[in-house]
Formats: sequence, C-alpha cells, structure tokens
Amino acid sequence: MKNCLIIAGEKSGEEHALSFLKSLKDSCPDCSFWGVGGDELKAEGMELIYHLRDFSSWGVSEVIGKIPFYFNALKNIESLVDERNCKVAILIDFQDFNLRLAKRLKKRGVKVLYYVAPQAWAWKAYRATVLEKTVHSLFTIIPFEKKWFEDRGVTRVKSISHPLWLNYENEIKTLAAPKKFSELKKGVNILLLPGSRSFEVKSLLPDFIESVRTLKRTHNINVGLVASGNINRDFINPYLSDLDLIWENEELSKALKWADFSLAASGTVTLATALFNIPTIVAYKGSLLNEFIFKTFLSYDGFISLANIVHEEEVFPELLQERVSPFNLVKELINIIDNEEIYSKKISTLEMTAPLISGGEFDAGKYMGQVIEDSYSE
Repeated sequence: MKNCLIIAGEKSGEEHALSFLKSLKDSCPDCSFWGVGGDELKAEGMELIYHLRDFSSWGVSEVIGKIPFYFNALKNIESLVDERNCKVAILIDFQDFNLRLAKRLKKRGVKVLYYVAPQAWAWKAYRATVLEKTVHSLFTIIPFEKKWFEDRGVTRVKSISHPLWLNYENEIKTLAAPKKFSELKKGVNILLLPGSRSFEVKSLLPDFIESVRTLKRTHNINVGLVASGNINRDFINPYLSDLDLIWENEELSKALKWADFSLAASGTVTLATALFNIPTIVAYKGSLLNEFIFKTFLSYDGFISLANIVHEEEVFPELLQERVSPFNLVKELINIIDNEEIYSKKISTLEMTAPLISGGEFDAGKYMGQVIEDSYSE
C-alpha cells in the first residue's frame, strides 16, 4: 500500500503541512499518511505515531533534556518505515531532528522531501552539504534562500510561496485597511501571542500581561490572547480578568483580523502578524543556559524574527533574554502607538510582506504526490 511519512514536530510545521495536504491528496488519492503531527492533521486522516506535543522543547537546554526520547523516536520511526515499505518521507522544518532522520532514511532508499529549508544561512552553513547528500528535493520559502542553497551545491531546490500565504491568502486579499493613526486614540486592540510551548508561555505571558496592565493606565486598549491547545489552562486562568477576548490556536486568523498591535514570541507567528499588517514587538526569553550557549558557541548576530528576515530590515523591534521586561515592551509599543511617522512607515512596510512571500507558483502538493506515485511504480 502506498504510504508516506510526514514529520511535523511543531505547531508551525503542522500548519505548513495543511498548506499542501489537499493538493497532495488530490494528486495521490490512494496514499495513506502517518508520522508526527497534531490534532488538525489527525482530523485530516493522518495516523499519529507521536503527537507534536511529545516533541515540544524550547532552546538548547530543553532539547538536551529530551535527547533520549528523540533517539528512541528515531529508532521507532526507522522500524516503521521498514515494516510499512515506506518509500517517501516529507520532513517539515524541525531541523535538529529531521536532518538526523533524513540521513537514516537516505540509507534505506527513502526519498526525502524537505519542506521549509533549515536556516543554514544563519548558522551551521555546512548543513547545505548534508542536504545535498540526503534529500531528494528541498523546498525554500524565503526569497533569497533558493540562490543561497544553489550557490553551495544543493541542486534540487524548489522555491515555493510561504505556507502562511497559502493558508491565509483569501483572508489577506479581503483584509480591511489598517486603522489610520487618528483612529488609534479611540482605542486599540493588542493581541498577545506568547507561543505554543509551555516553557515559552510561562516565560513570556507574565511580562506581556504586566505590559498591557501598565498601558491601560494611559491608553484605551482591548487585550486578546491566542491560547495554544498545548498549554495547560490553569496557567492562563489567573490572567482572565486582564483579557477581553481569547481564541484557540485554530482561530488565529480571526484574532489577527481583530488586532491592531501585537506582543509575540519569536517564531512563525511573527510573519503572520506581518501579513496581517500588525505592528509587533517580538520577544525571546530562554533559560540562562540557552543564553550562555548562544553567546559562546553561535556566531549569528542577525534578526531572529521571520518578518525582519524576509524584509531584510528591522520592521519589528526584537527584545531578547534580559531585555524582555514590561518596561521595554511598553516603551516599544508606545513608540509606535504615539508616533504617527513611525506607525505609518511600519504599516507601509508591512503591506509589502505578501508580495515578498507569495511569488512561488510551484504546486508543492502536486509535486509530492507525483514523487510518491513514481516511487511505487519503479
């Protein structure tokens, strides 16, 4: 029976999978899908060997604590690949795990389709060589990536529209115009996006809440929160009185349409806020061990926010580690809310996000389906 392994070890990876899954199913209707994913992929008929929450970790030190689990998962997936005569695997982002798996699958003759290229241009450039040796096709989603990988010898690179654009294209095309600066004095909606992992929510949400409490003293604001289903609601309950609206992660587009500004954890969601023309303050707060490892062993000093990376300039202020504080968050928000020139410039820049990431005309799902069909007819 035709089957395909899919590894979506993070919530963003699941959302990426949803962007191509319908086209993939249409292209290969008699194929079954199994692997790592979340509730939404399960609802689409995928068999979950592991739930993505099992893989949840944040930062280097948290990953170290789960190393035994990761290696057991690698062995188990390898065994299942053999048992099921699986010939094609779609590995989505999640690079530290997926690159190891790609090497093992290559030895078994499995064609690896790597969806969302590792950010080797930021650090670990040697991964370009690893990808050339192990993957059948590499899918890039940031404008400059295709050339970067090709310049380093990766020959099977497919440039595609960013999955966020594919998921939200209809909403973006019908999006209401951002508020005029003069309208902000009547009231603004601030959306809190503290992440989908327990550790980052516990690290960031208290600072986010204290920030909006402070801002309410001087500004007319409404506060909303997107709460991931992976997060224990007991942690959110103490802050309910500070929130006007709460959305589930599956309702993200509704929340983004509502928001005028955002406080967000670093991650894919920052590109979503850019697509919806929402000025955002980006925060990253890991453990002290993570900070030590990052400063000591990694040389990357560029942007961490996807919106800034895509635009190749600081569209969103980035607060890292000890700089994440209510004082700094409020300061950055007020700098935009109360400054017409800065606000207008950010909105103009954000309106260019969609053209930057929607240029790929390549149908990834259709291509993947053809690879599966060809693999089982060889």
